Amino acid sequence: MRERKSARLLVMSPACTVLLFRFVHKDGPLAGDDYWATPGGGVEPGETFEMAAIRELREETGIHIDAVGASIAERRFPLQLPCGEWVTSVEEYFVVYVGSQALSNSEWTANETKVIADADWWSAEALRTTEKTVWPENLVAMLERAGVFSAVTSH
Repeated sequence: MRERKSARLLVMSPACTVLLFRFVHKDGPLAGDDYWATPGGGVEPGETFEMAAIRELREETGIHIDAVGASIAERRFPLQLPCGEWVTSVEEYFVVYVGSQALSNSEWTANETKVIADADWWSAEALRTTEKTVWPENLVAMLERAGVFSAVTSH
């Protein structure tokens, strides 16, 4: 299987909530999938993970930044793409702190417009108690390890 590298963003608001998009696939190989996930996307030829993180943040949220810090986590797992191809997904996660929860979808691709059904800012407590599917599945632990969420927040 080929590797698909992607940069994922842990966008944190002043209220210590994390931005997630709701993806709803209505057709194709992923039809019926309905989940919440972090913004982000594939690393393009010639890009580093960090460059892709900056670009994806702008494209998916309208938030412009000049740099990201070091990656706080990496995941590798088999993933089926919307086209049906199975790949080994290699994801690097970057924390970005923003001063506003304002978002723009003006640079979304046609596919993003089709599958992104909602955006919301999630608290640690909401993530711990939700019955909805959230990717990555260990998001709270990832944010706790990075010192973003306190292990005792909202218990």
